[in-house]
Amino acid sequence: MIIAAKAAPTYSQKSISIPPMPVYLRLYYLGINDFTGGQVNRFYLKSILLTLFFILPSQLPATESIQNETGIVFVQIPAGEFIMGSQNLDDIIIEHPKGDAAIVKDETPPHRVVFKQSFYLSMTEITQKQWLDVMKNRNGPDSHWAHKNWQQLPVVGVTWQDTQRFIEKLNARDQQFRYRLPSEAEWEYAARAGNSGVRPFPIERLDKHAWYIENSGDIIQPVASRQANAWGLHDMLGNVWEWTNDWYDPNYYANSPLISPPGPADGTKKIRRGASFHCQLHLVRPAYRAADSPDLRYSVLGFRLLAKPMIKP
Repeated sequence: MIIAAKAAPTYSQKSISIPPMPVYLRLYYLGINDFTGGQVNRFYLKSILLTLFFILPSQLPATESIQNETGIVFVQIPAGEFIMGSQNLDDIIIEHPKGDAAIVKDETPPHRVVFKQSFYLSMTEITQKQWLDVMKNRNGPDSHWAHKNWQQLPVVGVTWQDTQRFIEKLNARDQQFRYRLPSEAEWEYAARAGNSGVRPFPIERLDKHAWYIENSGDIIQPVASRQANAWGLHDMLGNVWEWTNDWYDPNYYANSPLISPPGPADGTKKIRRGASFHCQLHLVRPAYRAADSPDLRYSVLGFRLLAKPMIKP
């Protein structure tokens, strides 16, 4: 029996009014309309898609990456906005072994933050290989440097001041980019990757995206050995803590600027984010804040970099 192939739909034959929208939404709109034989309520569908068009710009995945001469890969983080801080307080508190509500106090109030320009963030934490290439020394535990995958382990045991020396040297040798640590707001925006929940993925998928005490064996792991988030960044949660540029102020969120908040002007402790392979579940969240003296050396604390191209890539 010969079955005639179904002719491909010709959209020009149908009277479909498509609102202005990105290509991916236009295709989605046309696909649903064709699949339903044009019986879908077009007003309803159009309303949904227009809503998505206006609320999703900050959730679109990063589509561009660049690599510097040191081999550090940076992912473009799109301009947009998000709600910084914690909104799902009950869900967070219940994860704490003692149900301690104080854990979220400095994560409130949740507040809107806007980034008018995109920026580049390193795809992973800075590795031991990258550190050695720039600094010409082996920082951190000797056992990490003796590891068979030593080149791919994140460098740890770096103070906040150490990160500044690394950045100074990198800026001196590379004229294509200007480097710095991300602000606390930039870090959380990138870690959330367009999601406003407790985590940017269901808790059942945490072990697919993060090394923490339940799956790490309580040992450091090579970078990018877990899945990336929606914007192509690896290890934003778990494996090692990451220094940010900001001083810590537990009350900063109450008066944070709307656009690109730079953090407090001064303080005694610097913010670290992201948790580590040694951490329990309740700490492995994009909104969790921790802070330490800038001269602290910690075997589970590293960093990643933000880059600003000086020449258009």
